[in-house]
Amino acid sequence: MPRLTLASSNSIIATAFAKARELDLKPLGVAVLDAGGHLVAFQRQDGASFLRPEIASGKAFGALATGMGSRALGKTAVERPHFMVGLSGVADGRIVPVPGGVLIRADGEIIGAVGISGDTSDNDETCAVAGIEAAGFQADAG
Repeated sequence: MPRLTLASSNSIIATAFAKARELDLKPLGVAVLDAGGHLVAFQRQDGASFLRPEIASGKAFGALATGMGSRALGKTAVERPHFMVGLSGVADGRIVPVPGGVLIRADGEIIGAVGISGDTSDNDETCAVAGIEAAGFQADAG
């Protein structure tokens, strides 16, 4: 099965940044986490605000923690707010349940997640999907 490596993580980030430039988006921060929730790579574009690492990582972490993209996690937060409060508590507040956290799949298995923050959540998600797919993996946004 394909693995998430530093090289593939950097490729995901480079493509996400290229997509952001193509769409003329605000500066992004992109975090790539492995299946265990460990940071593999993070970069932010010039001008991205200082909380981008935490927000991007929180989107990816939430996707990994629940096995669903952060778009689906956001819907769950609306439908089951008490569950989200509990989940946030056990995760020490590290989960950001809005679009932009996308699972990385290889042969159907979750091998990591990308979290992006900086523009609208929908645009963040678009860039994450572009990066994942360009690296040869399947994107699962939820």
